[in-house]
Amino acid sequence: MLMFSALLSSAENYPYRSDVLWVTVPDHADWLYKTGEKAEVEIQFYKYGIPQDNLEVTYELGGDMMPADKTGSVKLKNGRAVIDMGTMKTPGFRDCRLVAVVDGKVYKHHVKIGFSPEKLQPYTQLPSDFDQFWEKNLADAARCPMKYTIEPAPEYATEKADCYLVKLQCFRPGSYIYGYLTRPKAPGKYPVVLCPPGAGIKTIKEPKRHIYYAEEGCIRLEMEIHGLNPKMSAEEFKEISSAFGNYLTNGLDNRDNYYMKKVYMSCVRAIDFLTSLPDWDGKNVIVQGGSQGGALALVTAGLDKRVTACVANHPALSDMAGYKAGRAGGYPHFFKNYQGMDTPEKIRTMAYYDVVNFARRIKVPVYITWGYNDDTCPPTTSYIVYNVLDCPKEALITPINEHWTSDVTEYGQLKWIQEHLK
Repeated sequence: MLMFSALLSSAENYPYRSDVLWVTVPDHADWLYKTGEKAEVEIQFYKYGIPQDNLEVTYELGGDMMPADKTGSVKLKNGRAVIDMGTMKTPGFRDCRLVAVVDGKVYKHHVKIGFSPEKLQPYTQLPSDFDQFWEKNLADAARCPMKYTIEPAPEYATEKADCYLVKLQCFRPGSYIYGYLTRPKAPGKYPVVLCPPGAGIKTIKEPKRHIYYAEEGCIRLEMEIHGLNPKMSAEEFKEISSAFGNYLTNGLDNRDNYYMKKVYMSCVRAIDFLTSLPDWDGKNVIVQGGSQGGALALVTAGLDKRVTACVANHPALSDMAGYKAGRAGGYPHFFKNYQGMDTPEKIRTMAYYDVVNFARRIKVPVYITWGYNDDTCPPTTSYIVYNVLDCPKEALITPINEHWTSDVTEYGQLKWIQEHLK
């Protein structure tokens, strides 16, 4: 079931303390068209809430994350103009990138519209030994002794929820991850929720941001993936993090040595930890995250049969080799942002770690949200993941969103989780 959210009236879409406002209005309310169907977008530009008359706006049109194939300009009348977006012969997204100069200052905006995106299919193929490869890795990781420490973190507790800093040995002896565990103070049995992180070399920030999970009856582990203690000083973090380099390319030549193998296995071992807790309800295991965290949620749901539901925002690591099909590939955009990625070895490794191949394995309910204007995890790849899912699934599509979700949307995910508890 697809639920479209009209967000133009939402206050958070008005740029915070900005003098100007762009408004883009496709002539289809849901921003979707069939292939071969022509599309137009009305653009509006305001300064101090006043329509800017006779302002010239330049634009370029191109495929999602692709170079421009057409350029032009329009002059606003009463702050408005219409741009012909053309059409697409094959499923995908078309992007209109806008530029205006006012009093010497450059203002940019863009809008993407879709053409039969429900028909998008991955470029990435499923390796014949995909299942065997991951079954072996799961067995290897399971032999690592479950070793952890739990330290109270009262500074992040509330009247209804306790918080703890967890250090958990994962993957192999001596390899650790950290996480903040929040749980209800009231005695009882509760579902567990694993929340993997977004991309980057970073520790856990704002552990109270989603404290409402514990306050409303869930045990939640917000984890990091690099073994970086969130209590370390800024100087320690700078020294340690500088040694990582670009972890998403680390070992990409060999599927057995790729950095993300440790990460994927750490997510499964984190579920081992959560399901060992005496206050787990013995039934419900949920994975939830956004961007890289959304990818890891889907990967874990595909790997671990204990998972009972999955929530993902704009998942990264999805159809990563899609650029070879002449369209957008998934974050980290190996073929767009890096040199030397187009080798048989690297492409082979990508297939073993690509979200689409884990999504094919998922049989539990999945809830995904994404926006069309996202240039980090483009809508092309989010649709591809959604299209390959063969399970109960729902999507909240928020066209205007770039790479973000609102607090209201994120709280709504907890409500969805609660509705799908066993």
